[in-house]
Amino acid sequence: MVDVAFAVLAVITVISAILALEAKEVVYGAIALALSFVGIAGFFALLDAVFLAMFQLTVYVGAIAVLILFTVMLVRREQWLKAKEGVHRAAGVLVAIVVALGLGYLVYASTIATVIPSVEQAPFTLIGAQILTEYWLAFITLALVLASAVIGAVVLAKLERD
Repeated sequence: MVDVAFAVLAVITVISAILALEAKEVVYGAIALALSFVGIAGFFALLDAVFLAMFQLTVYVGAIAVLILFTVMLVRREQWLKAKEGVHRAAGVLVAIVVALGLGYLVYASTIATVIPSVEQAPFTLIGAQILTEYWLAFITLALVLASAVIGAVVLAKLERD
């Protein structure tokens, strides 16, 4: 079962990473990049690194990819307003219903409450203390990488507008 999950995650991650690089529209590239980040979080979950999986989802999918999407959509607002309202609205409602039903089924069929972790998890306070003391250089480097991603998103949005 783990091999099948790994293969599915590998295919999703690699294909979405290629789509992120090859997308002609920045918005589609950002969506593919977010999907690639979700695949990487899935790899962390397969390794029983739940904290890293949640961190990946929160920081990269929740912050970076969404920031890129919002920046591009706000800067190129006129293009989105000119789009065909009826077709896009119906497609959006359909996608929202499918996603809501899928998530509802996953929550209903989930056995997360009954899963016993294979290894004892380290407390979050210990992880936070180690990040700020022993691994401070990696923490600062990560902060600089995230800052450069934000700056890159702003530059991309400004280039698209001009």
